[in-house]
Amino acid sequence: MNASHRVVRLALAAAAAAIVAGCATQQAAPPAPARPQFTSPISAQQVVGKWGLAAYHRQEDATRTEAQARQGCRQPYVINAGPSGGFMMYLADDAQASEVVSKQVGTGPTFIGLPDEPAGAKSDREVLRFDGQIMVLKWMDPEVAGRYGTMVYVRCP
Repeated sequence: MNASHRVVRLALAAAAAAIVAGCATQQAAPPAPARPQFTSPISAQQVVGKWGLAAYHRQEDATRTEAQARQGCRQPYVINAGPSGGFMMYLADDAQASEVVSKQVGTGPTFIGLPDEPAGAKSDREVLRFDGQIMVLKWMDPEVAGRYGTMVYVRCP
């Protein structure tokens, strides 16, 4: 074997050793962030369906707004089941529905929002009332709440 072949073999061996060493020193990818831990007191099955929708800004308008929401069943707000066990609703100023869940930590208030955010996140809605037939939701973001008000959903027959 001549000297040039030995140099090529040594170069290949060195390259292979460098590759193996590089693999051995690579760190494992960091673990995915933990999902928030909360319970879901309102199931998707309880929410999926057609709802009349109206909103109010002043508490004294709540009863009248509930009657208006019943009239909204002529053109209902439809809540479908989500692909991952939640339900599909529109977030503020979003033209596309997102999968949301109900979420609660301990005995605290119940919220509806994105499953990867903590309960009470800025994009969430607090559940003020839910009995299966009427659902009243208040936006957590004060600016959004100021524009959209408190949302009243009445289940359509």
